[in-house]
Amino acid sequence: MIDSQRLKEAGLGCSRERTFRKVARSPLFNIGNSRAIFRSNINMPGDRDLEIEEAFRRAQKAHNNKAKLVASLKNRYNKLEDKTEFHEEFIRCLKYAMIIYTREPAVENVIDFVTKFAASFETPVNEDAEEEEEEDENEFLNFLFSFLLESHGANSHAVRFRVCQLVNKLLGSLSENAQIDDGLCDRIHEAMLIRVTDKYPNVRIQAALAMARLQDPSNSDCPTIKAYVLLLENDSNPEVRRAVLSCIAPSVTTLTKIYKRTRDVKEKVRKLAYQVLAEKVHIRALSIAQRVSLLHEGLSDSADSVKEVVKTHLLPAWLRLLQGDVLQLLHKLDVENCAETAVTTLHAIFSMATSPDDLLQNGVRLDERKLIPVDSLTCENVLYWRALCEFVKSKGNEGEELLEQLLPEAAIFAEYLYSYLRSITGLSEEKKADMTQLEMAMTQEFVGQQLIVLVGCLDSSEEGGRKRMVAVLQEILVMPNTPTSLIGLLVEKLIGLLRDETQKIQMVAEIISDVREPILPISAPVDENEKRRKQVRLAEVRVQIMEAKQTLEECISCQDFSRAAVLKDSISQLEELKNQLTLEASQPADNIKEQRVEKSDPETLLKCLTMCAELFKQINIKRGICPTMNALIESLILPSVSNPNPAVRNMAVICLGTAALHSKDLANTHLVLLLQITQLDEPKIRISSLRALIDQLLLNGLNILSNKSAPISQVPDSPDSNGQPEQQTEEESTVQSILKMLSEFLDSEICELRTETAEGLAKLMYCGRILSPKLLSRLVLLWYNPVTEDDQRLRHCLGVFLQLYARASRTNQECVEESFLPTMRTLFNAPVTSPLSEVDASNVAELFVELTRPSALVQPAAVQAVSVHDSLAVRICNEILRDISAPEVRLYCKTLSWLEINTEPGPANSELQLLLKDILQEVKDKYCTRVIEKLCNQLNGDRCSKSGSNQDTTLLTLDENTAEVTKEEIKPKRAKRGQKKASTAKNGKLASKAELSSDEGDEENVPEAPPSVRPSRRAKIAALDKTKQDLTALMNQESNGP
Repeated sequence: MIDSQRLKEAGLGCSRERTFRKVARSPLFNIGNSRAIFRSNINMPGDRDLEIEEAFRRAQKAHNNKAKLVASLKNRYNKLEDKTEFHEEFIRCLKYAMIIYTREPAVENVIDFVTKFAASFETPVNEDAEEEEEEDENEFLNFLFSFLLESHGANSHAVRFRVCQLVNKLLGSLSENAQIDDGLCDRIHEAMLIRVTDKYPNVRIQAALAMARLQDPSNSDCPTIKAYVLLLENDSNPEVRRAVLSCIAPSVTTLTKIYKRTRDVKEKVRKLAYQVLAEKVHIRALSIAQRVSLLHEGLSDSADSVKEVVKTHLLPAWLRLLQGDVLQLLHKLDVENCAETAVTTLHAIFSMATSPDDLLQNGVRLDERKLIPVDSLTCENVLYWRALCEFVKSKGNEGEELLEQLLPEAAIFAEYLYSYLRSITGLSEEKKADMTQLEMAMTQEFVGQQLIVLVGCLDSSEEGGRKRMVAVLQEILVMPNTPTSLIGLLVEKLIGLLRDETQKIQMVAEIISDVREPILPISAPVDENEKRRKQVRLAEVRVQIMEAKQTLEECISCQDFSRAAVLKDSISQLEELKNQLTLEASQPADNIKEQRVEKSDPETLLKCLTMCAELFKQINIKRGICPTMNALIESLILPSVSNPNPAVRNMAVICLGTAALHSKDLANTHLVLLLQITQLDEPKIRISSLRALIDQLLLNGLNILSNKSAPISQVPDSPDSNGQPEQQTEEESTVQSILKMLSEFLDSEICELRTETAEGLAKLMYCGRILSPKLLSRLVLLWYNPVTEDDQRLRHCLGVFLQLYARASRTNQECVEESFLPTMRTLFNAPVTSPLSEVDASNVAELFVELTRPSALVQPAAVQAVSVHDSLAVRICNEILRDISAPEVRLYCKTLSWLEINTEPGPANSELQLLLKDILQEVKDKYCTRVIEKLCNQLNGDRCSKSGSNQDTTLLTLDENTAEVTKEEIKPKRAKRGQKKASTAKNGKLASKAELSSDEGDEENVPEAPPSVRPSRRAKIAALDKTKQDLTALMNQESNGP
């Protein structure tokens, strides 16, 4: 039996202690612990007493009609003149359900019944009705709300949960135009604002749901909106965030918060965020960047359920708002800047089409030639055309018939492509300043790019069409007005149409020659003496003509007509000679010749280098360097490396790095040049050179200067030159200089260079080209460093790398083990001014423990040897003995408790026991002593526990000096600025912590079940029947004393 003191502890009945006399126990509620149920001592008439209890008893059964129960109980209520006793008896019966925390069906049925009964007292809003009548009708509803609000601060989390649940259901069951007293509304609001900060997630969930109708989206200072925002951004439980998402009203303030939940770490939260955006947010309320980001991240999400929600909810919702116009949806996305995301979106839309006719109806309009008229080409319809053709082509034989309806023959499309690209005009410097002209040129380039991509969807099996397409692509590449942005794609399609590699190299080399050295007409220089002679001759003829005309006049005056006729003929001949000489003087010389003229302007060089780089990418790397390729390197690439134009220089470095992959000799020759560029040039060019260097190390290893290659290079801590040959010493010196340079780049102030270096080192280590604990330690510290907090690419890359690297092999785990102590020493010795001083060393140690777990290996070793955790324990013990009074000893001892140490007898076990005994003799801290003693007992076989998570939980209960929270109050510690939680790399200890914050993990006083044999199906059914809760026995049981 439990007295009234237990009532106070539960938080119920403190103000109504007179209504409770004794408490009875019921075996039906014995799930782990006994439940205390209260009985009333009210002397009510028998009929009314049975009426309320009978209603509650029947309400527990799901098959009973609750509407009839509500009507019957309300009829009884309306007949009473004094409602006080009814209220008290009703609350007494309700309390039996309120102290049950688990979601039992009987209890949930009772809660639903109470909600419907209370909602039945709601009166419709009528302005003409008298206020007194409304108050009488709402008396029970107000009384129930008052009781719930008085009980919301109860000690029992079960009571707090049921209070919030009832408030939520009561407010939700009221009509849309329901009205409640302002004072009551304020009290409900204040109580729920307190409960959304409750320790238990289920209480916070119900409190958040209860405030859904109390929020004011139009008010930027609304306390409910602020509480919702706080929960969305900071609550550690995903179910709480889901509950807030389901009830928060979208507004200018909350829209960005809802949008951010699409990047939540939990799949269910991301899924619900997309559903909320699809159902409650108009597409016009989102910016273009937000729309693109939603589609890009949603359709590329790691969870299939999130992808499905985007396909089946978000995209159809947006299309409905746009009357099903897919082209209008593409216009809302600004496809020029997000072509790949738009294509992925179109593929998702196409995948939901039920028939091929749906694909043809909603898209582009093709003419009789199966082409879009040139005048009608836009960014949206040409991208739709391209995406549809690619989607149909990916279907293989199933889509051949539909593809024939979408694309013409190759020869027709070649002329179509040539006619459009020929119409693109280049922009002068004056036109580039005009934004209208610049936008038009960018649109033309985008449309041309999509048309070139369509070449890959054409049927190239017909020889005539294929040859015509090859010829057209050659002409387009040679045209001077072809944009540089299209050169690489054109070369890719051209090489794809050719079948022989020698022909590919030869053709691209000829095109490069035609572009760089075009054939131009050149006239020979005119001889000045000859020109002067012709001018003198022309002057003489003019003088002769004048003299002849004068003589002719004299003859006519003397009437010498015979001579005049002769002079007239002479004048005619002189006039013809004069005209001939004048024409010769005005026309250029006939010695005009066609000659190749080399062009060295940046635009021409950039086009040629782009073609060269694309050629090297498409050719098989095993083919080697042919004479034609070598000529391109000597005449084009190497001279361009020193070009004053940065764009030309950058492309030349890319070409040199790509070409070096085809020949190790070429790489050896120009390795020093790449190293110099990596350190001396502009940041963009340095990054290109660094990528080329990383590619070389990935392909050939660190011994790139030697003739023989080795798969793995153990990086020494210092160069070793004891009796080694001079050549080998030089090679090691080069390797050391390369690694030193890469290590320095990790501290670079240029964010892109630092990220590229970290990514390159991660690739080298994962591929086995480098095995260096020091570099691994640098990468771990870089991942935790607050300076890299905004570098999402770096954080993501290193986060994925650490997981994959540690799980790949035992050798990698040993490397992680060796990097543990250097990493921890760096953190402990970091000065206060260093960003590393903000990093949580305990979190870093936990990461190393998880990465080195033997169970984390993808392929565990067949022969059980000394585990990595055993070796790590020895290292930690030796580190502790170095300085037993150091402040980090406490953390090292805590780390020892997380390790999965082998308790089988052996040399490793004996060595570890000796070290632990030495530590016990010197250590004075109580917590450290308890941890070491427990570990010694495990090694001696007294207590065998190989689960790191269970060890951690046990230690939390043993630590009396420094434990800040009990097992019920464990909360995840908020990371400091720049602190990176290693949840992605952990599957042991963090999983147990996650369970504490889940719906099932916030029970009070529920001991962990010991491991047992799996019961049979019959035993399971019997156990399930025993756990079904029924309030009837409790309500009928009389309190007969102890």
